[in-house]
Amino acid sequence: MTVIALWAHPRAVSTAFVRMMMERGDVTVVHEPMVLLTDHGETRLPAPPGGAGPTTVRAPGELYRHLAELGAHGPVFFKDTLEYRYAHLFDHPEDVAAFRHTFIVREPARTIASHHAVKPSLACAEIGYEHQWRLFTHLWKTTGERPLVFTAESLLADPPAVVRAYCAHVGLPFRPEAMQWQPGERPEWEQNRRWHLDAIASSGFRAPVKEFAASVHDDPRLRAFHAHHLPYYERLVEHALTTT
Repeated sequence: MTVIALWAHPRAVSTAFVRMMMERGDVTVVHEPMVLLTDHGETRLPAPPGGAGPTTVRAPGELYRHLAELGAHGPVFFKDTLEYRYAHLFDHPEDVAAFRHTFIVREPARTIASHHAVKPSLACAEIGYEHQWRLFTHLWKTTGERPLVFTAESLLADPPAVVRAYCAHVGLPFRPEAMQWQPGERPEWEQNRRWHLDAIASSGFRAPVKEFAASVHDDPRLRAFHAHHLPYYERLVEHALTTT
């Protein structure tokens, strides 16, 4: 069984990474199933080979069992963002113990400004670094293997090197032709489309040039969020992949 999980905080360039995985054509890709399950009460997953059609799941245990079933037929990659603390992962670690776990992190000042621009009402916990760190340490203990961590900055600076190293770690061949794609909508992004506008407009790993109306430098609430999450980010970055 091969099921690869990418755990991200929101606004980490993770959807562009998903788009690259879609472009490969040799991996079953599932986009933010736990986010959709939490936000909408259900999520649709691809059918295994020979299945009648997409499967709708309404509980985390059912979701992870279905991903494992898909992984028995070929590589599966899924990405979820950690604005929520998914209690099921802590209460039932056996459901994901056989998965390969990876994490992407991005410098928090710009991440928080970007998150606030999409959702001005965001709460501190939704920024996600604390949830990431707690899940990282929990999965390390559960699986006995330290999850791979890489940074959005390194990915944007040298996409081939980071993606090549990532593929080597998770057991996939590196496909350089997947590093570019055509901009456009994807059905997987429709339900939470407003979060994925940058990925819809993208054709590769390039950070859009943006200025934000509020930032951690001029907004006291965002500055407090930054102070809370920065230590968790710094702990995660200590484990980040190097490609030299």
